[in-house]
Amino acid sequence: MVKSTVENVGPTRVKLAVEVPFDELKPSLDAAYKAIAKQVRIPGFRPGKAPARIIDQRVGRAAVLEQAVNDALPRVYSEAVRESGVRALGQPEIEVTNLDDGQSLSFTAEVDVRPEITLPELKGIEVSVDDVAVTDAEVEEQLDALRERFASLTGVDRPAQTGDFVSLDLSAAVDGEEVEGGSAKGLSYEVGSEDLIDGLDAAITGKSAGDTATFTTTLRQGDHAGEQGDITATVNSVKQKELPGADDEFAQLASEFDTIDELRADLRERLIRAKSLSQGSQARDRLVEKLVESADFPVPESAVQAEVGYREHDVVHSLGHDDKLFEELLASQGKTREEFTAELRESAEKSVRAQFILDAIADAEQVTVADAELTEYLVRQAARYNMPPKDFANQIVEAGNLPALMSDVRRNKALASVLESATVTDASGNKVDLSSLPAPEPSSLAPIDEEDVTP
Repeated sequence: MVKSTVENVGPTRVKLAVEVPFDELKPSLDAAYKAIAKQVRIPGFRPGKAPARIIDQRVGRAAVLEQAVNDALPRVYSEAVRESGVRALGQPEIEVTNLDDGQSLSFTAEVDVRPEITLPELKGIEVSVDDVAVTDAEVEEQLDALRERFASLTGVDRPAQTGDFVSLDLSAAVDGEEVEGGSAKGLSYEVGSEDLIDGLDAAITGKSAGDTATFTTTLRQGDHAGEQGDITATVNSVKQKELPGADDEFAQLASEFDTIDELRADLRERLIRAKSLSQGSQARDRLVEKLVESADFPVPESAVQAEVGYREHDVVHSLGHDDKLFEELLASQGKTREEFTAELRESAEKSVRAQFILDAIADAEQVTVADAELTEYLVRQAARYNMPPKDFANQIVEAGNLPALMSDVRRNKALASVLESATVTDASGNKVDLSSLPAPEPSSLAPIDEEDVTP
């Protein structure tokens, strides 16, 4: 029988000392002999049929023991973790301390563990959210956005200015040679949008139909990406955007209402509903902040580093793993790489703390996840990624992420339970009813879970 002892070597790290009777290694030894027998050719024996004593003579007992131990360690470590009740996080650091052939195997395993958390009183936590207030300016902003959708373009005989739409012919050249695929004709472009070529807006602002502008810029795509290129832009036409008037005629065109006042009232009501829903999200966020602030506990460094790595990968992946784009992102934010990493780490630690405390609440409340709840969650998350639910579920299962997703659902249920008993008021002191709050959105964080215990 496997024997193990647990020693605390840090606030969130333990060392397991494990002793394994040699009989426990027999299945792994047999498997090692079979595997090695298939790999070596021994005269007089068919592949895989050489007896153990012959393999010991030809290959060496030490090689067999090494393969057997490597095979047995994950299973034995997992058994020791279960029997000791250790809630391990991440991969352990394994060290074989003794291997007495025929007698026993001893090893140590250092691993991070979940912190012990003393939960605050969870009933009746007070949470404050913003008032639901809609200003006239916000209503007009929504009305203007609606008018933008019905805008028309009218040709003008004047130089182009910000907000105008121009028809352009573009061509690019490097060292006097035209770039293949670097030209376009009749391209419609909004002056000032700055979303096509660096330097284009400055070059064409003030140009009229028939004018040509040439400028130098860094090419972003193609075989010459990153090189300096000469861009020639010819303005074919200039059109200005004209919005329909904010009147009853527009209200009838753009909505089911007869008057502009009725349309404004509807826009106000929509804004009120949107802000009411945002109160729910705000209540959840501020409740989590309160829970984290109320519980002081050490956080395993490995969990923070894993979260930092997850977030860094998310940023880099969104930029196509382009270092230049990443540097441009930092420059646009006025940050150094060190400042970016420090902010990322601070945010990651807060997220890890939130996940740990929600897991502790779920344990204390004995929260479980039903199949129907997991299915509903999968469907909603699949919708976020515009994927069929079945395809998304298959992808989750194949990637081994189903346990993490279940943990996410469990945390959201734990948070909803605490929020249900919380006292939520707005900034004016009015009680806020969250009974009609929609289900929480799927988490965007990498869950902290007991990892596969394979060393």
